[in-house]
Amino acid sequence: MSITQSIRAQIPPIHPEGYPFIGGFAVASLILFWLWTPLGWIGVVLTIWCALFFRDPIRVTPVREGIVVAPADGRISMLTQVMPPAELGLGDRPLPRISIFMSVFNCHINRSPVSGRIDRIAYRPGTFINAELDKASEDNERNSLVISTAQGSIGVVQIAGLVARRIVSFVREGQSIGAGERFGLIRFGSRLDVYLPEGTPALVAEGQTAVAGETILADFRPGDGSRTYHAD
Repeated sequence: MSITQSIRAQIPPIHPEGYPFIGGFAVASLILFWLWTPLGWIGVVLTIWCALFFRDPIRVTPVREGIVVAPADGRISMLTQVMPPAELGLGDRPLPRISIFMSVFNCHINRSPVSGRIDRIAYRPGTFINAELDKASEDNERNSLVISTAQGSIGVVQIAGLVARRIVSFVREGQSIGAGERFGLIRFGSRLDVYLPEGTPALVAEGQTAVAGETILADFRPGDGSRTYHAD
């Protein structure tokens, strides 16, 4: 492998959703260079940051029925038992919820935590308070998915934050999806909530770093070691 090929192999691909934004930053940088060179270099740094924000790296997902993987890169910010949003239709009893906070430096491609069928997609407009706050689950703009599996239904909620102003979905109701497959993204900082079936223990801790499609959040069959993996 040549040096050029080796360098290219280390650079993750960019998701097409990011091209207009990266192009906009690049054009703005050229204008800033024309106005004043130091401003142009600031624009270059912001263009590179934008490209990194929309990176879409290959992930190696553990494959086995019963595994729940992280839907987003970021920090496990909360582990709690709460009532799920009404639009999920997951009942009127508190469920285990795992919240992952994504900063503006995280990869923002969201991946399915389980293999199953998307039974419901529900969008709800709202505010844009800090996504790390617990009340962001109720007040902020969000897009919710319910994925049915053999072990029960999983709720996945994309929550906009202070900077995030656009939730993008790649899927539709009724389609099948595999664990680790891309289902959407949120632009510029936000949070993902995962609602597990009642009684499901979490296998992560608050403060832990999660990797979308790879970190195992929960396992419905904790005593079974027959896990395999696929890259996507």
